[in-house]
Amino acid sequence: MSTKTYEVEHLHQPDGWLSPGYVEVDQAGKIVSVSGDRPQGKEVESLSGYGVPGLSNLHSHAFQRALAGRTEFVTGALAEDNLWTWRKEMYRMVDRLTPEDYEAIGAQVYLEMLKFGMTAVCEFHYVHHQPGGAKFADPAEMSKRLIAAAGRTGLGMTMLPVLYAHGGINKPVEPTQKRFVHTVDEYLALIENLRTGMADNRTLNVGVALHSLRAVTPDEVHETLAGFNRMAPDAPIHIHVSETTHEVEEVEAGLGARPVQWLIDNVDLNDKWCLVHATHLDASEIAGSAKSGAVAGICPLTEATMGDGFFPLVEYHKARGNWGIGTDSHYSTSISEELRILECGKRLELRRRNVIAEPDGDAEVHTGRIHFDTALKGGELSSRQGGGALVPGRRADLVMLDPNADVFLGHTSRTVLDAWMLGGTENPVRDVMVAGNWVIRDGRHPQQDTVRQDYQAAMKRLTS
Repeated sequence: MSTKTYEVEHLHQPDGWLSPGYVEVDQAGKIVSVSGDRPQGKEVESLSGYGVPGLSNLHSHAFQRALAGRTEFVTGALAEDNLWTWRKEMYRMVDRLTPEDYEAIGAQVYLEMLKFGMTAVCEFHYVHHQPGGAKFADPAEMSKRLIAAAGRTGLGMTMLPVLYAHGGINKPVEPTQKRFVHTVDEYLALIENLRTGMADNRTLNVGVALHSLRAVTPDEVHETLAGFNRMAPDAPIHIHVSETTHEVEEVEAGLGARPVQWLIDNVDLNDKWCLVHATHLDASEIAGSAKSGAVAGICPLTEATMGDGFFPLVEYHKARGNWGIGTDSHYSTSISEELRILECGKRLELRRRNVIAEPDGDAEVHTGRIHFDTALKGGELSSRQGGGALVPGRRADLVMLDPNADVFLGHTSRTVLDAWMLGGTENPVRDVMVAGNWVIRDGRHPQQDTVRQDYQAAMKRLTS
């Protein structure tokens, strides 16, 4: 099998940088070797700048990209606005969403992710059926539309169809929510359908998502996990949890425990699990979930725009908990913006700097490196895409940062990740490789004009 070798001016490694670093990639899109020594007798393509691993976006609702900027108002009847009032606007859009719209919106937001250096997405997908709840001829129609959107752009996808069964604890679903609903048997059949079709797709993974402990009963949780573990014992499991104080109170009243504590006590919580949001945790939940290896799926800008609250980053990181970054409702698809608000929000709250960078003797410990590397690990655990590091055996997901971008002028590899996260607003991502294939070159995607046109057409229909 032939291979391709790249000379990367500065290559990110788990323990530092290789300058230069040589990466050999095979035809299957896997990294064969990494070295600081130029290989003899092989043709080498030189890449200037900083080569870093692509990040997995661990939480996305693709269609909500179409809502960004459309819910920022109040009226006399809407004096207090929060997640629960925002949902009304979201449901209005859900009522009009067609499969064609879904695919067009998905392609637009997935292209945006690639341009900002994300090479995979965990799509938490719950709009399954037609308006009113009738099934499509293919029950996986809407899932496959998003898979097609990812395939069109070249973004890796971990498809997470969502089990949504109730409108709250002991509450029926609302009329609009009927597009979301499955029985456990229907849901497991959907998972099996999607997994059967993924065998030849090296950038597709399929996991399971429980919407929340509000929308799925304890019996449904256990029945789903048992069925899914028989199909895919190593695949990821995601759940919305403790996003708002309202949710915490409802679950504690209905199930007798706070949401994360209920999971700690009742399921085999481990590093396959992604606890999406996990905003409101007490000390016991922080200790227990961190010890379990579960990933906290933080979505800083969405949580900020919803007024949800702030994840206990310092305490969770100090407990050696895994965490990663999602863009959820896609108020931004920028790695640096999400990490910036996470770090700087805590700086404002705690009134000090470098909140999670812990001293290590006389060595400099850099905030940008800590954030980026932690988000890499959490994203890979949550997506199981096979990337997350530029080392042999991993998928070749390589992001080249332009050394001539204004944000990097005067910087070296010592501070480049700090500069990306905290040093400006320019996007320095120049080239993006997913599974050995270049999908972004010089900041452009070959289909970006048609993707944009399709998105505009969908938005015109949805907002007319």
